[in-house]
Amino acid sequence: MKKILVINGPNLNLLGEREPGVYGSAGIDELCANIRERAEKAGMECDFFQSNHEGAIIDKLHEARKIYSGVILNAGAYTHYSYAIRDAISAVKIPVIEVHISNVDAREEFRSNSVIAPVCSGSIAGFGFMSYYLAVQALAEM
Repeated sequence: MKKILVINGPNLNLLGEREPGVYGSAGIDELCANIRERAEKAGMECDFFQSNHEGAIIDKLHEARKIYSGVILNAGAYTHYSYAIRDAISAVKIPVIEVHISNVDAREEFRSNSVIAPVCSGSIAGFGFMSYYLAVQALAEM
């Protein structure tokens, strides 16, 4: 059975509280429960990790290469400037799908630049929690 990992970066622990007009009113626990349900329906196991710390995300990506078939990553603000996370994604040699809840291209200009996108298998943004569900489907079919 395929195992996948969902990594959520900085401030995503505040889903449901932080800018509900942008990110919705559901919390991270509800998001994870819905992702797990979809992963199981697709025949996959799913684990979750959230950190506000760049190094912890990098360490988790490094660990993932030996345990998981793929990763769904919402790197939050690190998306726009973390070359260290980009290098970790490139190094692990497993599919990583970049996701964002909001349409980053319709927001502040700095959000439209992703330094991790070129080393990810794909990017999904702007569909709310559905962005994660689409990534689950993509990993199931990869």
